[in-house]
Amino acid sequence: MAGIDDVAHAAGVSTATVSRALSGRGPVSTATRDRVLAAADRLGYVVSAAASSLATGRARAVGVVVPFLDRWFFSTVLAGISDALVREGYDITLYSVSADPAERRRVFDDHLRRRRIDAVITVALELDAEESASLRGLGVPIVAIAGPNPLLTTLTVDDLAVGRAATDHLLGLGHHRLAHIGADAATAAGSTVPGLRRRGFLEQLAAAGIADAVVEPADFTIEGGSAAATRLLTAEHRPTALFAASDEMAIGAILAARELGLRVPDDVSIIGVDGHELGRWFSLTTIDQFARGQGARAAEAVLAALDGSEPGRGLGTLPFEVVDRGSTAAPGPRARGPFEGTPAASVTDRSRE
Repeated sequence: MAGIDDVAHAAGVSTATVSRALSGRGPVSTATRDRVLAAADRLGYVVSAAASSLATGRARAVGVVVPFLDRWFFSTVLAGISDALVREGYDITLYSVSADPAERRRVFDDHLRRRRIDAVITVALELDAEESASLRGLGVPIVAIAGPNPLLTTLTVDDLAVGRAATDHLLGLGHHRLAHIGADAATAAGSTVPGLRRRGFLEQLAAAGIADAVVEPADFTIEGGSAAATRLLTAEHRPTALFAASDEMAIGAILAARELGLRVPDDVSIIGVDGHELGRWFSLTTIDQFARGQGARAAEAVLAALDGSEPGRGLGTLPFEVVDRGSTAAPGPRARGPFEGTPAASVTDRSRE
């Protein structure tokens, strides 16, 4: 196996120059760097992670903590994180945490401390004060995606605005009988992503003078969205438009409508949130929140912090965009009125069966 001395000899430079050229740190001309890279490639030289760690004081690893591994949003954010970190020679150490308090303590108080990591990225986690303090006690840069936390540098989409934008889109088409598939009342009590989207829906209905609202709880899966939509679309006064708090639930709603013999958008309009890659196959209108870009932004933030910048704790707002693919349209002439028989100024939270 070729060593750094072999690369230096082949490129006609010192080992220190090879180290600077391959690490990207320190003054090296473009021509010299290209010559070193060509020599390393020709010889099959790979920088030793252990040696690099000893030389730089870094493990060249970033811990990423997520609540789910099997959902599209999280896997796509991870892909964006990985793209940016691997390009700079960093590995990812992945931790998945549930709502179980004992498991969370093991991750925050034990696992993250046992492994050598240079920074931590959390994705859509609601952290309590103790967990936030534990992370800050690691003494490494911390960047959070979503899960707003005033103690950490946080990058987040304005999910309240997302909920408003989706609802405004349906109201602008002339819908008055709207229903939301998303957070239940308990989840909506805090500043969670699902809770903020639900709140945006309710606020826009109220601003439009629509006193009644229906919210159908679901679990942010295709199956959950299908079951919730089936309950809504078989009700006595079915809605003409559905706003699902995720694209996976919206896709489930489209499938449910088809099974019931309803046409989308002629009989019911459906909008989701995410920008899921399957959305275009279902002609799904969505609020694209650029999940892969969120991961890339978080990775860039921790890399900048490792290079000495001080982003400070606070909030960085990420972009979103309404993408109309055709699953929403104006309601038919017989479906323009409000719900009938619903108490004024009320929110109907329908329970799952």
